[in-house]
Amino acid sequence: MLSRVGETLYWVSRYIERAENVARLINVNNMLMMDLPKGVSTGWEPLVDIIGARKTYLETHTDFSEAKALRYLLVGNDNISSILNSISSARESARTIRDVIPRDVWEEINTLYYYVKDSSKEGLSKRGRFAFLKTIIDSAHQIFGALDATINHDQGYVFIRFGSIIERADMTSRILDIRSESLIISEEAKPYENIQWISLLRSLSAYQMYRQQMGVRVQRSDVIEFVMHSEIFPRSILFCLYELKELISPLIKSLELIKLIDETIKEVKYKDVRALKNGYLHDYIDTIQIRLADIHNALAESYFLKPPEEI
Repeated sequence: MLSRVGETLYWVSRYIERAENVARLINVNNMLMMDLPKGVSTGWEPLVDIIGARKTYLETHTDFSEAKALRYLLVGNDNISSILNSISSARESARTIRDVIPRDVWEEINTLYYYVKDSSKEGLSKRGRFAFLKTIIDSAHQIFGALDATINHDQGYVFIRFGSIIERADMTSRILDIRSESLIISEEAKPYENIQWISLLRSLSAYQMYRQQMGVRVQRSDVIEFVMHSEIFPRSILFCLYELKELISPLIKSLELIKLIDETIKEVKYKDVRALKNGYLHDYIDTIQIRLADIHNALAESYFLKPPEEI
């Protein structure tokens, strides 16, 4: 397979995964604000922090009002991680390799792009927001489902899955970091602490699976343990790392990358994350995010940053 094609497949899946994650974040945050009384909610600022865009956002915005933050997250031209920009990037990348991906997948990506572009007013309105975001999430699931069912499970498929999983692990770490840091812990908000942790789980579509594995009670230490260490929930950081290793192991020139993933697995698996408080959790997650970036860079150096030749 040409390195250019492998890289393009990798980024198509990352962009689609990113759009789905941001859509879910907005949806859950919207529900959280309805569950919490006025003055207790953290508003929309944490979502801008989760996608790592605070500095860019503040260059053109003076506050984090719902209208401004939502537009930035949904269709902001100056936000490379906005839903519209993510899907547009996925579409443009997919267009260059239409002869490689199944036609149904291309048509679904193309349809999703025009839906977001033409229906953005629905997403910005309170009445149409839920249906708009649900359509994006459902379309992302359809794209990944179609890829899994209709594309050859060869090297190209490895890069598709790798892109999706590393984006997922990165987003899980960001959600855990920002949501735990921005948790409102005042006396007024104390009765609503569980609601905030439930919101974190729902941001990862993890609430039902958490209850199956950890029990009915939702509390800080159990949530962190589940999100970081679960070996059976597909959005936990440890699960994602195991998946990355399994995906890349059959490929040639993967020994250094496997070594890096193994080191990260040890860093996550044997850490007592329940004991991380008062900023230590933030510092630890920063370390994990750097490790994930290193894994991405190692993948690019091994398979992508080359002349267009066979890999």
